[in-house]
Amino acid sequence: MTKRNPVILAIDTSNYTTSAACSTPDSGYVSGGFLIKQEKKLLTVPVGGRGLRQSDAVFAHTVNLPCLLETLCSAIPDSMEIAAVGVSTAPRNTEGSYMPCFLTGEASARAIAAAMQVPLYRFSHQEGHIAAAAYSALYAPDTDEKAAAVHTPLTVFSEEPFLAFHVSGGTTDLMLVTPMNRRYEIKTLGTSLDLHAGQAIDRIGVTLGLSFPCGMELERLACAYKGSLPQIKVCVKGCDCNLSGIENIAAKMKKDGAQREEIAAFTFAFLEKTLCQMTKNALSQYPNLPVLYAGGVMSNRYMRTALAAVCQTLGSCAYFSAPAFSADNAVGISMLACRAYLADTAQENP
Repeated sequence: MTKRNPVILAIDTSNYTTSAACSTPDSGYVSGGFLIKQEKKLLTVPVGGRGLRQSDAVFAHTVNLPCLLETLCSAIPDSMEIAAVGVSTAPRNTEGSYMPCFLTGEASARAIAAAMQVPLYRFSHQEGHIAAAAYSALYAPDTDEKAAAVHTPLTVFSEEPFLAFHVSGGTTDLMLVTPMNRRYEIKTLGTSLDLHAGQAIDRIGVTLGLSFPCGMELERLACAYKGSLPQIKVCVKGCDCNLSGIENIAAKMKKDGAQREEIAAFTFAFLEKTLCQMTKNALSQYPNLPVLYAGGVMSNRYMRTALAAVCQTLGSCAYFSAPAFSADNAVGISMLACRAYLADTAQENP
């Protein structure tokens, strides 16, 4: 019987997106492999809502995941077979990090791996975001991106430490990331001490009558504004920040009759200035390290030009990914699982 080529199946069930992806492991890629296909579905939030209860997210994943896996697996060529399964099991790779929504993905991944008698590799959702953004920056760049400098040595994200932002609804983390042969060693340098960037965007967007999640609509409003903005004073101490002030200022602007476009532009300008200052402070501690910007908030292009300019001025380089790899997805988990599979295969066949 002809041996079929391996393919890695990956699952991610975050708070707002059900995701699955399959990739082919290949040691010729820094990422560990290349993407065959990904499928994902955004969870529905009621009109006017600012999020989902975990029980609702778990139910939605339970409904969505079988359909996504059926579509995804039908795209795997007959010449390939699932050789391993990867899954995100927690928000971060730290003790006590837990959200019930990840149980759905882990249960499905365990069942598939057990039934097929293949290895199961567990990672954190945050590691997946970093790996997906790194994969996109090197192999699937944003075709509309004009801000990032051209700088793609193949050692980046595979051997040397780098700085990474994970900016989303649940995190505004700045990290020192050291790639390992199977996963990332992550040291958190800073975070938001109150409201996270994605929370600020969604809360302000909902008050303006936008649909949750509000990032894309709020960015369109921001880009349409051509006037001046109120003075922006951010709160950044070292690599930590506070973002709750932005919600209060936006509420006052609305009360005073400011246009939605102006409020949207102010929101992104506030976040941009905050992330730029955090970037400067981090690069003063770790000069010349490349900076990777990951997470759903970084799928917006509004802030990228300023962030790239800050990095370039300080002798570094900013990396951004295409929106499909910035927002929640299972691609990064599939790449990490590819690397783990290759490492195990190398040990078995030295």
